[in-house]
Amino acid sequence: MDKGKKVSLVLLAVVTGLAGIAVHHWLNGIPLGVDSAVYRAGALAVLRGQPLYDPLLALDPKSALELPFTYPPSAALLFLPLAALPPQLVWLLLGVGSVLALWSVLRRFSGTTPLLLLCLLPVLQPVWRLISLGQVNALLMVMVVADALPVRSRRYGGVLIGLAAAVKLTPLIFIPYLFLTGRRADGWRALATFLGASAVGALVLPGDSVRYWTSAVLDNRNAGSATWADNQSLRGVLARFDLTSIGWYAALAALCLLLGALLVREFHRRGDPRAALLVTAGCALLVSPISWTHHWIWVVALAGYLAGRWAALAGVAAVFTGIALAVVPEGARRELSWGPVQVVLGNAYVLAALAAGAVLAARLLIRSPDRGRASPELPALRQ
Repeated sequence: MDKGKKVSLVLLAVVTGLAGIAVHHWLNGIPLGVDSAVYRAGALAVLRGQPLYDPLLALDPKSALELPFTYPPSAALLFLPLAALPPQLVWLLLGVGSVLALWSVLRRFSGTTPLLLLCLLPVLQPVWRLISLGQVNALLMVMVVADALPVRSRRYGGVLIGLAAAVKLTPLIFIPYLFLTGRRADGWRALATFLGASAVGALVLPGDSVRYWTSAVLDNRNAGSATWADNQSLRGVLARFDLTSIGWYAALAALCLLLGALLVREFHRRGDPRAALLVTAGCALLVSPISWTHHWIWVVALAGYLAGRWAALAGVAAVFTGIALAVVPEGARRELSWGPVQVVLGNAYVLAALAAGAVLAARLLIRSPDRGRASPELPALRQ
């Protein structure tokens, strides 16, 4: 049996397993999915004329712990088709879509789909957390990748990034990426798409739009405590040191974005768009006020980029299996009393990303290959 058929069988087995879980929960009336239930409840709130940013009346407290809707009104409009399905089948739809998205991203970054690499994904915490919660992040990632690393020139480049940002604001960082890599038309198109989707949201849901853009978007309580160990962002690290001043966060975020922009430009100049995109994604995760572990789904793209470098992949697996986070006390602000070892383990994602950025910056400063050539250790991706 050739490799392609083996990969297809693995994907079929995973999809079949997800379908079995969803159907079992549906037929027995067992809640399934947390974030997927919030997406559906937001769509139902729109259809029923209920406020998006009050407690969601359509949400089953047993399935989603009365979580709020933290997305822009345009996202609720895009989620409207989910209202036609029971919550368990919404979870299945997002789960199957996420599996296919992860396979697509892995293949795009590796140039192939090594079966062993595909089998590694379920042990990565961002992957299994994303699937179990019914998250949309893998779908947003594949939209960004399709736009940023097109297989062929596209007339409507940037539209997918704009739509992704209309669902969650974090993908907005990929609009500057387009400008930094010389794709100005795509950058303007992405910005126009985002603004257009936001305008539609404002027209259809004016009250919710005013509330979101003036208060809900800045209400950190909507997403939970910044000190939680699962918040693997610069702001999360600072909060766990009880450094809550906006000045510390703003300074570190600005430095991260500046260094990230320099790395993106340099990788683009050297003909390595995959590395440039990974740097951008890493910056987004670090500077976002809240980056839960399942938001780090870009580790799948990183695994694809490192395909064949087994030592590096082992290091990635060691960090992103989530074992380090599992052994530290968390919740109820216990993070504030961590010892030195717990500080390292409990901030593993952030520290790994910062270390990788420092190594990349050092290598790019030390080495100076001919301008316009791709570094032999960072192979270029044909576009």
